[in-house]
Amino acid sequence: MNLSSNTSTSGLDLAPPSVIDLEHETVRGLNAKMHGLSHGTNHGCWRILNPRGRHAIVAGLDAPVMVDIAGNVGYYCAGMNKQAHVVVHGNAGVGVAENMMSGFVHVKGDASQAAGATAHGGTLIIDGNATARCGISMKGIDIIVKGSIGHMSAFMGQAGTLTVLGDAGEALGDSIYEAHLYVRGTVTSLGADCVIKALRDKHKAELFEKLKAAGVDGQVDISDFKRYGSARTLYHFHIDNASNY
Repeated sequence: MNLSSNTSTSGLDLAPPSVIDLEHETVRGLNAKMHGLSHGTNHGCWRILNPRGRHAIVAGLDAPVMVDIAGNVGYYCAGMNKQAHVVVHGNAGVGVAENMMSGFVHVKGDASQAAGATAHGGTLIIDGNATARCGISMKGIDIIVKGSIGHMSAFMGQAGTLTVLGDAGEALGDSIYEAHLYVRGTVTSLGADCVIKALRDKHKAELFEKLKAAGVDGQVDISDFKRYGSARTLYHFHIDNASNY
């Protein structure tokens, strides 16, 4: 079991992990076992072998367990996650950590579209790049991408934070509400109602905590980041803004 993540593991059973090999077990069978776990489980650590891009691996978890996935995963890995600490040692397909409520998901490679989409809480860390619509309709999740993100990221972002150490594609933060966006690199373009904002001390403190969670505090200069957020002109319909809706 790899415990190199910066998220606390206190309270979890760190005994040798239960191993499930998806060459010999179905994803349905794996998820049925995981859904049967509870807060007091004595099976706190799991290792998943041979994921080979299969979809919906460990979706719907609701127990304080640790899951180490040894390889690439397909669509919706750790979707709807609640409480669990999931590490993917590879790349992730569409919708990793989609609709996550709490817990921690760490993708050691790249992530496809809609990473962290609609998620209400928890932390998602992506060591590589994330493609289009990262954090779309985010509702409270903290997403940290160490690489770059694609177009339409944080579209309709309602709450939470998106921190990007690389660049951002077109239409960042289109129709954004109150999510906080921090980008270190170049932003191709901003979406409707998204504007650059002052990086005040309280935002620097918030950004520092996100960088610390990703294990890169002290490696990057906070002053290199720019903050983006809502101009709040689209909260209510106004005929003068009709072309922007």
